[in-house]
Amino acid sequence: MPTPAIELKNITKAFGSKVVANKNVCLTVNYGEILAILGENGSGKTTLLNMISGIYYPDSGEILVNGTPVSIKSPKDAFEYKIGMIHQHFKLVDVFTATENIILGLKDTDGYDIKKAAQRIKEISEQYGFDIDPNKKIYEMSVSEKQTVEIIKVLYRGADILMLDEPTAVLTPQETRKLFAILKRMKEDGKAVVIITHKLHEVLEISDKVAVLRKGEYIGTVITDETSESELTEMMVGQKVVLNIDRTDPVNPEPRLIVAHLNCMNIEGLKVLDNVTFTANSGEILGIAGIAGSGQRELLETIAGLQPMVTGGVQYIVPETGEIEFLRDKTPMQIRELGIRLSFVPEDRLGMGLVATMGTTDNMLLRSYKKGRGLFLSKKEPKELAEKIIEELQVVTPNINTPVRRLSGGNVQKVLVGREIAAAPKVLMAAYPVRGLDINSSYTIYNLLNRQKEQGVAVIFVGEDLDVLLGLCDRILVIGSGTVTGIVDARTASKEEIGLLMTKEVRRNEQ
Repeated sequence: MPTPAIELKNITKAFGSKVVANKNVCLTVNYGEILAILGENGSGKTTLLNMISGIYYPDSGEILVNGTPVSIKSPKDAFEYKIGMIHQHFKLVDVFTATENIILGLKDTDGYDIKKAAQRIKEISEQYGFDIDPNKKIYEMSVSEKQTVEIIKVLYRGADILMLDEPTAVLTPQETRKLFAILKRMKEDGKAVVIITHKLHEVLEISDKVAVLRKGEYIGTVITDETSESELTEMMVGQKVVLNIDRTDPVNPEPRLIVAHLNCMNIEGLKVLDNVTFTANSGEILGIAGIAGSGQRELLETIAGLQPMVTGGVQYIVPETGEIEFLRDKTPMQIRELGIRLSFVPEDRLGMGLVATMGTTDNMLLRSYKKGRGLFLSKKEPKELAEKIIEELQVVTPNINTPVRRLSGGNVQKVLVGREIAAAPKVLMAAYPVRGLDINSSYTIYNLLNRQKEQGVAVIFVGEDLDVLLGLCDRILVIGSGTVTGIVDARTASKEEIGLLMTKEVRRNEQ
């Protein structure tokens, strides 16, 4: 008989009078099980875990740990009940070592014994199969290593209940498999594991049970071995959804963007793009794969005129005339004035893509404010565009004037993607356009990108999910440490082949 670790009874949490994140949620998490939580964007998954981990406090309802009602008012309280949360965005001090981050904030009346702590970290690593150097600085680590530090941090504090929010979002397939092996060892050790992920194939692979939320309400829990992707999607959305990427063959592809021997430095003077060369064709989706921080963002920013090129260049072939326009040294506005629509969905959607305090209409207006005359701007067209995007992409928002910072991450992303695609570009560069989106919304975006491709747009798609890259794109460019490690045919390549290219070391003289 399973032993309940956490029981939620009628948990409700609202933000303001109109946004109900969770409503009467009843849920049980057992020891020795891995429970996956699924739901569309804004369905309250992260909010629910934040209440269990002490970041939010429920408005009503009851949380039981080991059968006893508890009041969890802070992460410190959660740790006292042996609950640990690994957030999607890591909370680490870059200049500290792994050991220093892990023991940071712990009370130690005898003073911090780094050697003793490092030994304990080594024991935890050997027990579960982690590969970590306790003395390595955080800024020297890969994303996978940083995540390892976060997981060991909660284990070091004695957590028996672990909750992970989108843990595979920025991992390679090889790193994901390694993480899953570790989670299975934790399960065998009797720990309760809760995982949020939008990747249904991962849910089916790693979990024992799946709990589904829809619009903040608990729909039900199913045994993983007795369900399917289509059934889970139907539970999430409330209706049958076709999960197919309808990839068509490119029609009359012609070079639209030619990137040649591109080199770029960051503000610290470090080379982030090294001799990058490729061609993006019209009527084609070119995927870009790589471990997070490999130069994908800098590449798109450089093409869009947001970062200076050190050497090399970018040529744009004007579709109507066939003339070549050189983009180097042009400002983003000059590039747009040439009639080149480099629509850019940045990785940092609120930092670069949208103004958090503005509503949807005003964020649409940012695209066309230069067309205004005098002191007055027309809001008619941006308002119509905002309403269209909210309807087509099913953006959950009280109204079109609600500040976007008050929307869930997935709904913010929908606003941004919708605005960029509505710009009718000739080249569409989309960086992580489905990051944080639920499966139904993701497929809506994939279909929009396919529609752009069929209209002759050259689409450059930076993605994290290799299954999607292989199913959506025509070709995939793999980038590692700012260098192109390979360009493959998406119809014939495998995930393992791309994963190896993502981690491949390229010597400078190979270029």
